[in-house]
Amino acid sequence: MQLQLKEDEFNLLRLYVEQECGISVTDEKRYLFETRLTDLVKKYNCKSFGEFYLKARNTQDALLKGQIIDAITTNETLWFRDESPFITLKEQILPAFINEIKEGKRNQIKIWSAASSTGQEPYSIAITIRETPGFDTLNGRLSIVASDISDAALKTAREGRYDSVAIARGLSPQQREKYFKEEPNRTYVLKDEIRTMVRFQQFNLQQPFDSLGKFDVIFLRNVAIYFAHDFKVKLFQKLYQSLNPGGFLLLGSSEHLQAYNQDFQPQHHGRCIYYQRKVENPPRMS
Repeated sequence: MQLQLKEDEFNLLRLYVEQECGISVTDEKRYLFETRLTDLVKKYNCKSFGEFYLKARNTQDALLKGQIIDAITTNETLWFRDESPFITLKEQILPAFINEIKEGKRNQIKIWSAASSTGQEPYSIAITIRETPGFDTLNGRLSIVASDISDAALKTAREGRYDSVAIARGLSPQQREKYFKEEPNRTYVLKDEIRTMVRFQQFNLQQPFDSLGKFDVIFLRNVAIYFAHDFKVKLFQKLYQSLNPGGFLLLGSSEHLQAYNQDFQPQHHGRCIYYQRKVENPPRMS
């Protein structure tokens, strides 16, 4: 059966996706819905995309909704993507935090990779921390939370198992040798010393953030570009509230906050522009 996505069906489906996960799909991306959802339409014995939309809209089946999100979301990722944020973490952010721990001004460091996909970003964060001078100071004082809306992506991330193509994207041969075990068929498995540093959980960025607690560093890179303007405004305000005073937000190299939030203070280190939650002034003593 050859299925064609009609314009009204596309409009209904893209509205559904935006309501479910915040992703805004332009007219130019209509072909993605047709190519990525056709197999699901057939799997659920629907005769048209319109019938499939009604099924998705009216069902309580979390599996179906998850499959739609997995099909539409883009899990494009690589190790140490853009490099400069990880340099900033190693050379600028972590040393200051480690000194605060040594001086008794800080008890812990909490980091959130807020759209972790198949795990390359949070594991790159873990490797960066592992290679930062003073890492031993962080024993028991560090937590890395990684979340994603896609259950399929999280399954791969938790396993820490990658093929030769994925492992070559951004990872040096030295890091591959040091942090991975090679298995038959050129499959590489992350060693426990890195894998156990990260805790993964399913999370939709449309949900309230209260249950996650506060963080010192949040990575939300190359994701907000897919969201509608109004959702971005709300999202960055929630991210601001989820940071401890003085905490940092790192975005993708082509992403900027000016149009969505004026509360953050831009910071620069090398080629990296990142954003800091303002440190509120302590109350004056009378």
